[in-house]
Amino acid sequence: MKKVVKFGGSSLASAEQFKKVGDIIRSDETRRYVVPSAPGKRFSDDIKVTDMLYACYDEAKAGKDFSDALKGIADRYQEIIDGLGLSLSLEGEFKTIEEQFKAQAGSDYAASRGEYLNSMIMAEYLGYEFLDSAKYIFFDENGVFDGDKTQKILSKKLEETERAVIPGFYGSMPDGSVKTFSRGGSDVTGSIVAKAAHVDLYENWTDVSGFLIADPRIIDNPKNITTITYRELRELSYMGATVLHEDAIFPVRKEGIPINIRNTNRPEDPGTMIVETTCVRPEYTITGIAGRKGFVSINIEKDMMNSQIGFGRKVLGCFEKHGISFEHMPSGIDTLTVFVHQDEFESKEQAVLSSLRHAVHPDMIELESDLALIAVVGRGMKATRGTAGRIFSALAHAYINVKMIDQGSSELNIIIGVKNSDFEKAIKAIYDIFVTVQL
Repeated sequence: MKKVVKFGGSSLASAEQFKKVGDIIRSDETRRYVVPSAPGKRFSDDIKVTDMLYACYDEAKAGKDFSDALKGIADRYQEIIDGLGLSLSLEGEFKTIEEQFKAQAGSDYAASRGEYLNSMIMAEYLGYEFLDSAKYIFFDENGVFDGDKTQKILSKKLEETERAVIPGFYGSMPDGSVKTFSRGGSDVTGSIVAKAAHVDLYENWTDVSGFLIADPRIIDNPKNITTITYRELRELSYMGATVLHEDAIFPVRKEGIPINIRNTNRPEDPGTMIVETTCVRPEYTITGIAGRKGFVSINIEKDMMNSQIGFGRKVLGCFEKHGISFEHMPSGIDTLTVFVHQDEFESKEQAVLSSLRHAVHPDMIELESDLALIAVVGRGMKATRGTAGRIFSALAHAYINVKMIDQGSSELNIIIGVKNSDFEKAIKAIYDIFVTVQL
């Protein structure tokens, strides 16, 4: 059996955290490939090393003296090295970074050094081989991840490497320059390495014991999700659940590799298993609740709309023309409503409305702003009668007016629209009806 283990920034913020990570890796000899993030916050008011690197590079780019900022970063790493009792010196590496900053190597290069340096320390601490991601993870000339090239080269290298540390977050462009994934991209690197190494499990270690049914900032001590499918996770991630970078799903999903979300500070907790499919029955009818605020609905009314071929295409074309993506589009016989992000829409509002009037000649257009969308997700809903009825009942008892409901044909999720001001109250009501009453 082989495993890839990825550790987040909070898991590697200090020497003390490094020691916890070392104990976890050494406790299971199947944990052969390690993907570290850059050091995160040691305490609430601390600064992540990635943010320190961005700020330092900004000073260099502006022609300012960045020596103090760079020394502050070097001190963070030296503190970890000293705490681990290592003889490793990063002096040469920081000299190279200084030269590259002066040459304005780019913000991607700057940010990537956080993972690069932390991985060097991790490899030294564990006695594993260090593999620079820039040599094994590739992007094409458009900055899009090149999965085929990466799979071919990285897989070959890992076949001949028993144990290795591979930095998260970055790879290289065809010209050799460093290119990063979006923030949180070390999750993606871990997934890429898991696929290339053909492992049996991808463990993603962070500071929480897996996914929770609802946001703990809204629900006090929400229950953990023990098992979740990739499809359920995609729905929840899209609506705001952020334990795992959503792009990390695709490489391992294609290979049928499960992901286990674990807690570095509570390694005894089983965490959450993310799988392609499962016969394990969920403990509750729903798997999770997630949502986001800040939407606006554009309600278009026109008699005989349903008989006009291409009506929906023309409507969506107006939003496309102005660079606005839509979230949901519920419709009736003579009505069609488009939900979009309010911050994207406001500056282009009148232009979009003018386009709609010219394109489809509606009888009326109504706008409603300050809306929130909530996704109720669960594979158990398909086999349970009355799920939507229970949601409506819970919201009615909480005196919440439902602005929209949209259920996919897969019966995996139900999307509910409410006012921003009712967002937290709605999530509490739904959680209570499906979870609290069953406790």
